[in-house]
Amino acid sequence: MFFVNLNLRAARKDSTVLDRFLARGVNPELGLDPVLMDMVDDAWHQDMAARLRGEGLTPSLHLPFFDLQPGSADNLVRGACRERLNRALDVARIYAPAHMIGHVKYDHLLYMNTYPLWLERAVDTWSSVLSGWAEHPPLYLENTFEPDPATVSGVVGALREIHGERTGLCLDIGHWYSFAEGCRLCNLDAWLDDFAPLLSHLHLHDNDGSFDQHKGLGQGEIPWQAFFEGLEQRGLAPSVTFEPHSDDAFHAAMDFVRQHPQWFSPLNVAAP
Repeated sequence: MFFVNLNLRAARKDSTVLDRFLARGVNPELGLDPVLMDMVDDAWHQDMAARLRGEGLTPSLHLPFFDLQPGSADNLVRGACRERLNRALDVARIYAPAHMIGHVKYDHLLYMNTYPLWLERAVDTWSSVLSGWAEHPPLYLENTFEPDPATVSGVVGALREIHGERTGLCLDIGHWYSFAEGCRLCNLDAWLDDFAPLLSHLHLHDNDGSFDQHKGLGQGEIPWQAFFEGLEQRGLAPSVTFEPHSDDAFHAAMDFVRQHPQWFSPLNVAAP
């Protein structure tokens, strides 16, 4: 089983977006953003959840991340972050997702000299949110703009001490290659080594290193052979979400899967 990103606000704005997605017969990773959350009520989400169930699909849910800063030094900002995430978990209950994705959101420029304090606050924020749902599905936190893998794994490692294996890391390989300058630093092994003990999920998409382009696998320059061989060497078989931002990118990703079954079979991924 694998997932493919589906932005809920886009699906609400244009019904053909949802129709085209459902025609693929793949499980959605539902993108939940604060703009949509403030536009619709629970009934809208209940209708969407019922439609997905009717199609026999199992969703996962990407929690909102716009402007959120779980480790902010400002108590009011952290309070707003907790409120938004608590509301998002209320929505998540409607969808009963296989897992949830969140962003670590460590600002290395703002908190470079105070990471331990930022870490303490971020862990407190996430832990308080998760504590409101005792039977929550796994939460996987992903890297975005963080240039150092340890700043990401530090949050998840601390959360795991509290919430056990219902928390884990999501490695977004496109963010590593572009935002973390993996294209220039060629430090894939360092990221895999650091993430390995906590790695639970992957976000797969491609780019040329200049920006987070969300192309299909094989349409950019990410070193896929080194990546998949690195997973195998470390005995890692995380679950997978593909994140194409166009129909062409989706089809390219599925073609890539078909061309490389030796890499995807261990991850329980087969193209429809």
